[in-house]
Amino acid sequence: MNEHQRHFAVCVRNEGHEESLEVRKIYEVLNDSLGDSHGMIRVIDEEGEDYLYPKRWFVPIELPRNLEEVILELVQH
Repeated sequence: MNEHQRHFAVCVRNEGHEESLEVRKIYEVLNDSLGDSHGMIRVIDEEGEDYLYPKRWFVPIELPRNLEEVILELVQH
């Protein structure tokens, strides 16, 4: 995925997945058209893996470019 096309969302629910998702935390969203068609969203979770979760658990956000760069730098280390 092109770095300029990255997407992020804030987690607002995590029932049953408290170890994998933190409420109020920003997660990177990966494109998944099949998951999307089933009301799911693919995010990179606390385990560093990408998994599908209910879309209603997240609110999409747009980050300022400088904040996006800092977040991406943090997750690469």
